[in-house]
Amino acid sequence: MKLTRYALTLIAAAALAGCGSAVKLDEPAPVETRQPTTPVVTPPQQPATPAQTAVPTVDLFSQYTQDVKDKRVIYFDFDSDVVKEEYRGLIDLHAKRLNANKKAALNLEGHTDERGGREYNLALGQRRAEAVAKSLTLLGVGANQVEAVSFGKERPAVQGSGEEAWAKNRRVELKDK
Repeated sequence: MKLTRYALTLIAAAALAGCGSAVKLDEPAPVETRQPTTPVVTPPQQPATPAQTAVPTVDLFSQYTQDVKDKRVIYFDFDSDVVKEEYRGLIDLHAKRLNANKKAALNLEGHTDERGGREYNLALGQRRAEAVAKSLTLLGVGANQVEAVSFGKERPAVQGSGEEAWAKNRRVELKDK
């Protein structure tokens, strides 16, 4: 125990002796003197001209119009107003086109085949056109950009009686206003 006290006393004395070489507080610290510098004056520069960009402007509306020019008919199953999954891409493309130009608008003309009564077919054609309109508005198209109208069985695309002709007549046509 005495040895431990003796060792601690020696360590404390060595630490105090090492502090003796530190800067004394009563002596002023050396100060470096510098000469003042004069600011460098640069001549005024010419105003920067806007950089010419090589990126061409893209007209999305024209591009989408070109993409949909031959894709303007959506076909339906018999006695159905449900838009088939295979036409979702086409509706999406038309929605992008209409969203690119909020002044553009479509008439959605609903049609049916010759089977059924006149009133029933007019109602079915209207429901088909409204189903397409709803799909477009869910994709951000303004309600004022689409108008659903029905022609029922009055304007067949193909004349005749048979499934092949009827399938072509059960449709919604998307026409520019």
